[in-house]
Amino acid sequence: MMQFYKKRDFGTFISDSFNFFKLYGKNYFKNYILINGLLLILMVVVCIFGYRELFSQVFGSNLSGEGRYFEQYFEENMGMFIGVGILTFFLFIILMIVNYLYPVFYLRRLAQGQEKIKTDDILSDFKSNVGRIAILCVGMTFIVTPLAIVVLGISSALVLIFIGLFLILFIYPVLVNVTTFLMYDFFNTDRGFFESLSYSIRAQFSYTNGRERSPFWKYWGATIIIFIILYIISSIFTSIPMFYMYGTLLTTPQDGNFEQNPFAGTAGIFFFVMYGISILVSFFFTI
Repeated sequence: MMQFYKKRDFGTFISDSFNFFKLYGKNYFKNYILINGLLLILMVVVCIFGYRELFSQVFGSNLSGEGRYFEQYFEENMGMFIGVGILTFFLFIILMIVNYLYPVFYLRRLAQGQEKIKTDDILSDFKSNVGRIAILCVGMTFIVTPLAIVVLGISSALVLIFIGLFLILFIYPVLVNVTTFLMYDFFNTDRGFFESLSYSIRAQFSYTNGRERSPFWKYWGATIIIFIILYIISSIFTSIPMFYMYGTLLTTPQDGNFEQNPFAGTAGIFFFVMYGISILVSFFFTI
């Protein structure tokens, strides 16, 4: 069994992350799929069937000189797109809540000494923490997210003078770490939202006793390494449908029909199914 509460250096962060999945990966992902799998599949189905025709219009509008303009099509189907957008938004919110809090509740049970964690255990944690989850969502929506948008917005604007690239590379991992520390502290202590937020910010730069060397760079460096690993994994899977589409474009006889609407027919359905599967797999590796 892993020791969860201990001081770790940069190398230990990375090695212990892999050791965790070596020891608990099978049970961890099994429970994750049982809890979140149906939501992910529903999200992909909504995106495929809700936005397939929209993508067809984006790529196929006006290529044959017809009067079926993209703007007209969008206006005629405004109600459908609004409905699909609202459904997608709520599914996305639920997915985010489950994805971010699932590892929090899972690790909390492991740290308490529970070896075999069941799906019902995690679901009971969600049910028993509904109030705190609501508080976290409100705090994240109206406090943390606006501040993060302002900071990242300023950094993005400074990209024009190149310094923004370094600021984004510097700030984004810090924001991720602050958010992660906030969630773990909020659901593992009796602190309120603002107390946990204050702790998560201070913890990036110093330990509680204030006597040891700042842990900032090892937190930042470990996050960058994990980002790179996850980016490579997710890019491999999300690139599969794009290679398929480009290959189809290069090998299909140019009769004008395929170019006008590359998402029509069996090829289009196959593309969206492949793209949906790639999203599921990449999401699976980046939770």
